[in-house]
Amino acid sequence: MKTVILCGGLGTRLAEETDKIPKPIVKIGKIPIIHHIINYYKFFGFNEFILCTGYKHKKIFEYFKNYKNIKVVNTGLNSQTGARIKKIKKFIDKKENFFMTYGDGVSDINIKLLLKFHLKHKRVATLSAVRPIPRFGKITLRGSKIIKFEEKSPMGEGWINGGFFVLNYKVFDYISNKEDCIFEKEPLQDLSKNSQLMAFKHNKFWHPMDTLRDKRYLNSLIKSKKAPWIK
Repeated sequence: MKTVILCGGLGTRLAEETDKIPKPIVKIGKIPIIHHIINYYKFFGFNEFILCTGYKHKKIFEYFKNYKNIKVVNTGLNSQTGARIKKIKKFIDKKENFFMTYGDGVSDINIKLLLKFHLKHKRVATLSAVRPIPRFGKITLRGSKIIKFEEKSPMGEGWINGGFFVLNYKVFDYISNKEDCIFEKEPLQDLSKNSQLMAFKHNKFWHPMDTLRDKRYLNSLIKSKKAPWIK
């Protein structure tokens, strides 16, 4: 079963690093974050990968050129997420499901349970719903009077798309051929309207690497040997 990883964006919020290299190649610990993601899927026994590159494609290609079962596909500098997925359609068997995730986020999600959930519900798509760690405490006001103060909790109150999808081949029917097709907009919205989108709830660790602050946090987990995604 193949894993598709989107890694073609500009990574502008991490400009301190991405001016010279694409964000998925930015290291946390001793290896790039995308290598951590690949290792995580391999831990669960999934060893075939398709990397959808764009910005600084050659950097990612050079890094993985000697690795087996990792196909690096240049899906275009200006392609949006939906367009990148559509462009690797020819590498996916019509009868197979495949994983899809983003090349800049790590988690301790159980990939096998995620797949089991997807197969049980028999929908076109399953996404992993996560609760990000809030960065600030919360105050409740009555006028100018603080009536309740809460320190930031370990988990946020709302659910968001954490990536770590399972998709079947029918998902391509929901994705247009336009370069500006954003997977997280019309395709996912239409899947939801048609009752073809399920959420696998993950209450434990999940964290993106969007900013320098995120990178430092992930590095601190590795240094303290408390990185939940490293098996």
